[in-house]
Amino acid sequence: MSAPYPHLTSTGGVFSLIRDGLARSRSDLSRLTGLAPSTITLRVDELLSLGVVEEAGETASRGGRRPRKLALARDGRVIAGIDLGTAHATIILEDLRGTRVARHRMSLDIARAPEVVLRGIHREVLALVAAATEPVTLAGIGLAVPGPVGVPDGRIISPSRMPGWNGIDASAILGGIAGVPVRCENDANAMALGEHIADGRRSANMLVVKAGSSIGVGIIADGALYRGATGVAGDITHIAVAGSTVACVCGRVGCLDAIAGGRAIGEAMTAAGIRVDDVAQLADLARDGHPLATRLLREAGLRTGSVLATIVGFFNPERLVLGGIIATTDEFVAGVRSSIYDLCLPLSTSSLDVAASTEGWDIGARGAALLVRDELLSAASIDALARPRT
Repeated sequence: MSAPYPHLTSTGGVFSLIRDGLARSRSDLSRLTGLAPSTITLRVDELLSLGVVEEAGETASRGGRRPRKLALARDGRVIAGIDLGTAHATIILEDLRGTRVARHRMSLDIARAPEVVLRGIHREVLALVAAATEPVTLAGIGLAVPGPVGVPDGRIISPSRMPGWNGIDASAILGGIAGVPVRCENDANAMALGEHIADGRRSANMLVVKAGSSIGVGIIADGALYRGATGVAGDITHIAVAGSTVACVCGRVGCLDAIAGGRAIGEAMTAAGIRVDDVAQLADLARDGHPLATRLLREAGLRTGSVLATIVGFFNPERLVLGGIIATTDEFVAGVRSSIYDLCLPLSTSSLDVAASTEGWDIGARGAALLVRDELLSAASIDALARPRT
């Protein structure tokens, strides 16, 4: 059988296999790259001398001496991952191995001036760094936002739930405040990255739905995040749903967000005399069996599924993951499943795994942190470090 990663033969390429958890020993690296064991030994020795990899314990023996386990070196650097919502933000700190150091959730008002919001976020990050059980240094920040992020300039594009943020370069603002590299990404894309890593990078083609106040999709295509030509791939928020005449904040009628987003459902509940202050309260009502909440969430799932069915038929993914607060309700998940299997041909669904996320409320922040981690620890950056030494 041919090696699955024959292109990753440089020092940086070998490092990336260790970084991503695909290789834990020299024998793994030889099998994955097709390089001779002697060449792998040279590459690993170089990584050890650079201080970016360390030997940590032993792996299981396949006969003979137990091979030494290879892992990223711990150097005290941490990355902050931030998932910014309309009323809350989730903040995590991870070391360079991707191990969580701290996690926190804070309230905020996204309608405030961007710099005010980002300065508040930065203060919380610094507090987490200061409270860490061991001394750590902030090396970078990944920021996920509830709106489209343009490619390649990284500016936020016409966000319907972020007044005053249109055209803002949040990476530049927060980077100027924090003095570290910052990457900004759409929240559904960040969630897709987090799910992809949690899945062990096994699903090369995957759709991840973030169903909260609004509904968006992150796309993993051929093992990588797919953003599209301008960065708005997966933005299903304003796709028109047949038969709907409900007005949307974008100025059109019938948009999915206006009839199936958590904010729209909450407004419908309030109009019916049941006050709903946020999406979490809506989900709680459904879990308690409230008849109107359960009906509206199932209808939202059916409508969301009708839009996703077209995407599934076109894209043919292996997995469809439903994440976000609304997707914690059985009614919404059941509605999506029903539409998918009703509207898609068996060719598209015969091997499709449709499931609610099990990764917890910080998965978007974890995906945001991964953006920065992969940039700081890219194969190219390791090759650049190694080049002067060779």
